[in-house]
Amino acid sequence: MTSPRSVTPLVFVTGGVVSSLGKGIAAASLAAILEARGLRVTMMKLDPYINVDPGTMSPFQHGEVYVTDDGAETDLDLGHYERFVNVHLSGRNSITTGKIYESVIAKERRGDYLGATVQVIPHITDEIKRSIDAATQGYDVALVEIGGTVGDIESLPFLEAIRQLRTERGADKAMFMHLTLVPYIAAAGELKTKPTQHSVKELRSIGIQPDVLVCRSEQPLPDGERRKIASFTNVSEKAVISAVDLDDIHKIPMWLHAQGLDQIVVERLDLGDRAGESADLSEWLDVVDATERPIDEVTIAVVGKYVDHKDAYKSVGEALKHGGIRQRTRVALKWIESQDIEREGAERVLAGVDGILVPGGFGDRGFEGKVLASQYARERRVPYFGICYGLQAAVVDIARHVAGLEGANSTENDRQTPHPVIGLITEWRTKTGEVERRSEDSDLGGTMRLGLQEQRLKPGSRVRELYGKDVVGERHRHRYEFNNRYRTQLEDAGLVISAKSMDDLLVEMIELPQHPWFVACQAHPEFLSTPRSGHPLFVGFVRAARERKAGGKLLKEARA
Repeated sequence: MTSPRSVTPLVFVTGGVVSSLGKGIAAASLAAILEARGLRVTMMKLDPYINVDPGTMSPFQHGEVYVTDDGAETDLDLGHYERFVNVHLSGRNSITTGKIYESVIAKERRGDYLGATVQVIPHITDEIKRSIDAATQGYDVALVEIGGTVGDIESLPFLEAIRQLRTERGADKAMFMHLTLVPYIAAAGELKTKPTQHSVKELRSIGIQPDVLVCRSEQPLPDGERRKIASFTNVSEKAVISAVDLDDIHKIPMWLHAQGLDQIVVERLDLGDRAGESADLSEWLDVVDATERPIDEVTIAVVGKYVDHKDAYKSVGEALKHGGIRQRTRVALKWIESQDIEREGAERVLAGVDGILVPGGFGDRGFEGKVLASQYARERRVPYFGICYGLQAAVVDIARHVAGLEGANSTENDRQTPHPVIGLITEWRTKTGEVERRSEDSDLGGTMRLGLQEQRLKPGSRVRELYGKDVVGERHRHRYEFNNRYRTQLEDAGLVISAKSMDDLLVEMIELPQHPWFVACQAHPEFLSTPRSGHPLFVGFVRAARERKAGGKLLKEARA
């Protein structure tokens, strides 16, 4: 283990009573305040599921898979972290039970344990502690969120590991923040503190005494209930924080700061010599102001296959809102199941929207609906933004309906297609120069083009104008690519290949120059969008939607 003098102070964030209380948002908001006080902050998620990562998990069950620069497929909470804190995370910041056991078993097979009986304590807990050290070294403070709910059997090794860390490092190097629910019972007209009391009792039964309680409720926590919770849980009254339901998550840093949560952390972890006296939250105030006082509103249709579970497209939804924030525009999202377009027709389902976005996805279910969405946007001159599978749907649309390639398709959906305009490439070179290969027989978890990769933008293209630079890096997560054998035919049909990989082998972005705004990219730009800066493609797309709604007046004003 690392010596106490060199370790990064840690804030462990746990949750109780029920799941989905918002531990990730609460942790990210606290991290944002600490960063605003001048501290170098990082974040980490410990997930109790046995999957090595969420890469093969259904979006209906787990929500979106978030991808980091190094190509790690991680929990969506890392998206919250990166949107709130100015730090790029990596695979080390997302640890699962599967990763821990995989590492321990590999060590056991190599003989690293010298014949010892391998057990949860100390081997599993030691591996968890080692992973925390590896991800958090070199920062002023780190927030570590433990997934699941206290009382779940799956979380126990993680909770035991963080209990040990507190004992080993001391109270000035590790503290516990516990998020609970204080429900409002309408019939009694009261907020009930008993669930929080029981949750803390459960936590204390395994040796963890929380230092801070963040109490989620529909309305602010009255002083009486705050005192009651403090007395029953052995937590200081000032450390019982009210986390009221807010209409905008970007208000949470200000709400928590107003209650002094960041000062509690600074004092408890002895960070005063590194932290500023006050938090500069002006950027967050600007974000909230732009959200609450918009000058315009647009409706964007998001055409996908997992729309019944909004978390499946969490980063896309957030990035669209960010694009609106940058121009004081409220973005209303209309979630559309792509199969509805197949059944009812694009004209009926998409009528009246100001822009159409087709996000990533896998498999043939609903793909034809995405192709129809592209065709509708192209022919009706509605702003279109294709991301990953949305690019592939647009290429299929243009191949079939503009280039005359009847039956064109992706080999993912039709291996016998006469025109495989999208196909599985078998080999490519990574940023580091290594050659990676894949085939139809490769494991699903190991066949992706993943992570941040640079691409060169075409001079004079719309995307070159939006980014304002020649080379950009975007994060990828996909298996299939634009088939280079069809480049010439599709370019002759009017398609512009506006970005390519640095070796010129892979098509990264396309656009239609005669269209008001028809852009698609193979990467996932939503992963690099933040509320404070937005992303050039999303800002441009929302502006195009505004122009359509205004009948081109915005464009005329901009030129004037």
